[in-house]
Amino acid sequence: MTFDSAGPRSRALFRRAERVLVGGVDSPVRSFAQVGGTPPFIVRGEGAWIVDADGRRYLDLVNSWGANLLGHAPPAVVAAVRAAAGDGLSFGAPTEREHRLAERIRREVPTMERMRFVTSGTEAVMSAIRVARGATGRRRIVKFAGGYHGHLDGLLVRAGSGVASAGRAASGGVSPATARETSVLPYNDPAAAERFFRRHGSEVAAVIVEPIAGNMGLVPPRDGFLPTLDRLCHGAGALLIADEVITGFRLRRGAIHPTLGARADLVTLGKVIGAGLPVGAYGGPRRWMDQVAPLGPIYQAGTLAGNPVAMAAGEALLAARTARTYPALDAAGATLAGLLESEAARARVPVTVHRRGSMVGLFFTQGPVTDFASAQAADSARYARFFHAALRAGIYLPPSPMETLFASTETTPEILEQQRVAFRRAFAAVAGEND
Repeated sequence: MTFDSAGPRSRALFRRAERVLVGGVDSPVRSFAQVGGTPPFIVRGEGAWIVDADGRRYLDLVNSWGANLLGHAPPAVVAAVRAAAGDGLSFGAPTEREHRLAERIRREVPTMERMRFVTSGTEAVMSAIRVARGATGRRRIVKFAGGYHGHLDGLLVRAGSGVASAGRAASGGVSPATARETSVLPYNDPAAAERFFRRHGSEVAAVIVEPIAGNMGLVPPRDGFLPTLDRLCHGAGALLIADEVITGFRLRRGAIHPTLGARADLVTLGKVIGAGLPVGAYGGPRRWMDQVAPLGPIYQAGTLAGNPVAMAAGEALLAARTARTYPALDAAGATLAGLLESEAARARVPVTVHRRGSMVGLFFTQGPVTDFASAQAADSARYARFFHAALRAGIYLPPSPMETLFASTETTPEILEQQRVAFRRAFAAVAGEND
């Protein structure tokens, strides 16, 4: 069944975009390929809401994939951006704003003794992996099935037939030789990691992991999983990279991995630290980061890195947080998860809902979801129907069943409760189907 919930103006804009942009978009998930139909074209955001080109208003539960911690267009951030833009958009030279934001980040992630700003999470991960390889003299990188760390060649791989097999290219244009340098293990399986390190530990430059997986839906780590990775890496002389592009500063002040039993050697950040502007960062102890140029032999550079407008946005957002910010985010996440569970139960639609703070995962399945395989087993067709029913009811969800829902401080429990009928209609629209 094909859905198209977009209005006529959005449909016209999409047809125009398809003539000049690949697939009509600049990131594949925006095309609605995984849920069908035409994406609404967004013209502005207001707190918890977004408005499309047809004047339709939606409660936004994507929030720029987690970047909008304080909702859309928070006044303090907008004012800082305007002031910075008035001073100049880019210089290609050092500015005070760079080290001011870095100092604020380091206060909350003290293991990032030294860091480098880049322009995306992908670039942060790419650079951290280069540091790991340069520092260890090894080539092999270990990632986990379902973990997404940006679109760099070496991590666009999928698991082979065996637990310890080398990756195979999951994208055209990725050479087999590059893919073979990445090994893919099952997420949340410490025994598999143990077996792999017994055979290959001396070859591993780094293990990269999302402390809380957010790109196969939301899948929290089992107790003991991250501490096992910590022990195996440091016992084998490999580096542990915590990819906190999504989770950093979203679930608490700073990074989440130390609370889950891991001591990362390198950390990658993005999204929240730029308040929605294109920013990434990677960093760690001086022993690793001082090997990066101009101090050491590992080269990395970026013409627009540390952009003054983006730095101003990130500093303003982090400064605008109060003692109530994370409790408010947690309350929003709890209310959202509760709404999904209660309305699904009312409609007798089987779901599994995961939550960590303001991040929520929704899977159309009754079984437990603990890894990529169980996430893939959820009913993606039912999610697509639910997605469009919610969109028609004024709720904007991630246009993919393998993504995470995000609340902001503007997504208050009161606003969410006001949308209960909309959620009820969306679940009713998919009730009664074959499970």
